[in-house]
Amino acid sequence: PERVSTPSRQILSSPRSIATMASVPASDLSKEQKDELLCTYAALILHDDGADITPEAMNSLIKASGCSVEAYWPTIMTKMIKNLGMEALIKMGSGGGGGG
Repeated sequence: PERVSTPSRQILSSPRSIATMASVPASDLSKEQKDELLCTYAALILHDDGADITPEAMNSLIKASGCSVEAYWPTIMTKMIKNLGMEALIKMGSGGGGGG
């Protein structure tokens, strides 16, 4: 597993932790987890539409959904997308499980 750092926490990133999070109802997620998920969805929507992924565009989508996130999340996400590329990030999340 790989450790990913954010200003306020460290996340253990592995297929197991992603699968565990996916099996948790959204209402059971922490505020930070909800914020991260909202930013992820906003970035995916913008990418799918061919729009620029900016903090302003992400905030507009998030606000239009009736939600809000801590101000630093869209900035962190857009920097990560700029550094790694959206295609690479999508590929990271689409790997198959190991065979037995």
